[in-house]
Amino acid sequence: MSKWIQQWTMDAIGPRNLILTERPLPEIGPHDVLVRTTAVSLNYRDKLVLESGMGLDLTFPFVPASDLSGIVEAAGEAVTRFRPGDRVISTFAPGWFDGLRPGSGRTPAYATLGGVHPGVMSEYVAFPEDWFVAAPTSLDAAEASTLPCAGLTAWFALIEKGQLRPGDRVVVQGTGGVALFGLQIAKAAGAEVIVTSGSPEKLERALGLGADHGVNRLREDWVERVLALTGDHGADHILEIAGGAGLGQSLKAVAPDGRISVIGVFEGFEVSGPVAPLLLKSPVLQGISVGHRRALEDLVSAVDRIGLKPIIDKRYRFAELREALAHLDRGPFGKIVIEF
Repeated sequence: MSKWIQQWTMDAIGPRNLILTERPLPEIGPHDVLVRTTAVSLNYRDKLVLESGMGLDLTFPFVPASDLSGIVEAAGEAVTRFRPGDRVISTFAPGWFDGLRPGSGRTPAYATLGGVHPGVMSEYVAFPEDWFVAAPTSLDAAEASTLPCAGLTAWFALIEKGQLRPGDRVVVQGTGGVALFGLQIAKAAGAEVIVTSGSPEKLERALGLGADHGVNRLREDWVERVLALTGDHGADHILEIAGGAGLGQSLKAVAPDGRISVIGVFEGFEVSGPVAPLLLKSPVLQGISVGHRRALEDLVSAVDRIGLKPIIDKRYRFAELREALAHLDRGPFGKIVIEF
């Protein structure tokens, strides 16, 4: 094994500062595992961190990205969860194993990989064993790398928090990574799924994945269309990925006692909407910031059990990170993955 590895780093905020660098192979402590990276999937959040830092206390040189699939190459003397040769995926929020999210009302916790903690855009990483879970046996490395953030976000919203039931009407906004996971998970749970998008081509592809209805949000009022499709019942669950004033539209489309999972910030970091439907319908309005390790383990088990296959728009090589980020900017159908 070489004593030197390559990784993408930046010394200051801004994608233009990304460079491919070399560093010594990381050493492991007694509770750590050395993992050889086989794939990393990109998230919109990675783009925000690269462009603005998102107000996080980043340590430079900064290594981006959070979602890794890899193979354990070495384990510390006190490690009990894994051994060399095991396939693993990273956890987005190290230290959040189950239950209530860490942090307080004044200072919510947001210590994640590719943020406060080092990222994974590196040939090898050395992290505590608790920061990983076993990878699904039914997925390849690239597919497995899409679960820690996008997959878990949809699972946490619909299953862990949402308690989705067969026959529920689910609205999925867009056709990005979280959205398509939401479509697949909701269909597996027996829900009726309505996908909204501004692209006729992407709507056709979503219908091919099992969506029951596709609504072109640029050609028609998606709220009115959802109400018509559900016989005025409304949506039992909405994956609100637009954010901003889009929340107001979701409040109009949600069913009484329905649920809106606020996930995305494509239209801004301030959400707004009318108070009347909020009061009269009494929906659950929940913010989703990925999820805990136990839920990721539940997702992995479900993936193997139901045969869920993540949708990957394109796979890039490690040296092609800039091209992959440009593709992310254009709006992929599903996920963008870097393979090593």
